Amino acid sequence: MSKSTLSTDRRDPISPDRTLHWKNRRSALIMAACKRSDYDRNKTMTEPCLATVWECIVDDTRELVDQEPVLASFFHATILNHRNMAASLSFHLANKLGNDITPALMLREVFDQAFAEDPSIIDSARHDILATWERDSACTDLVTPFLYFKGFHALESYRVAHWLWVRGRRALALVLQNRISVVFGVDIHPAAVVGKGVMLDHATGIVIGETAVVGDDVSVMQSVTLGGTGKESGDRHPKVGNGVLLGPGAKVLGNIEIGAGAKVTAASVVLKPVPEHAIVAGVPAKVVGHVTRQEAAQQMDQGLPGCQCD
Repeated sequence: MSKSTLSTDRRDPISPDRTLHWKNRRSALIMAACKRSDYDRNKTMTEPCLATVWECIVDDTRELVDQEPVLASFFHATILNHRNMAASLSFHLANKLGNDITPALMLREVFDQAFAEDPSIIDSARHDILATWERDSACTDLVTPFLYFKGFHALESYRVAHWLWVRGRRALALVLQNRISVVFGVDIHPAAVVGKGVMLDHATGIVIGETAVVGDDVSVMQSVTLGGTGKESGDRHPKVGNGVLLGPGAKVLGNIEIGAGAKVTAASVVLKPVPEHAIVAGVPAKVVGHVTRQEAAQQMDQGLPGCQCD
């Protein structure tokens, strides 16, 4: 699959078809995948499989080698020398997170073990990278978030820390949490539960507390906090439903529920539960409208259309 199949005209900011192409990128990827000789046409394909995603990443990387030969060794070492997405991702993340105390070789062994013993981690990574490609208007292909987006890197690294945590290897999980925070500027407690198809956009300053739960298909912008109130112990962090959009700088505090498909606008401070598909804004946040078209996380509209605002 060529890079142009994925990116279409999105690199031209004045193209009249820019929005149309952006909204139909998954369809283009599926159609291209259906043309592959190894695709079983007797099965219903609803989304690109892991092999298709990896092949897209490899194809785009080969084009990058031609476009920027000075980075050829980086592209080969990180992607082209590996047999699949799991091997490439473990190499890439381990090299980013490694230091003198936790060398890259040791971390890579941990990542490889996690990916081998729990295939759902790589399947979640597949959903996450597709979510980023679909929702981020600055993302024109699949290789870009894989190589460069620290939100994707932090999220997949957290998934390994969580895997360690639930298996009782808590010391190493906390070490990995610390390295993720230092390197990527994202602090997710390894005990937190995060679904798949999640996008951490820009990601700087995101904090997700120990007992927080984040559902599937959620979009989280920079500087979001899912924290406690400081007055409680035990289960004290927010529960975020599927398809929620958390705008830049939003603070959600306490063991409260953010209903599925809701939108928390930028810089809002949420202290009370939010109904499904509601739009909340302000300090403290209050309901100002409702999402009417689709899940807020996929819509990625951070404005206040249709709200009862002055």
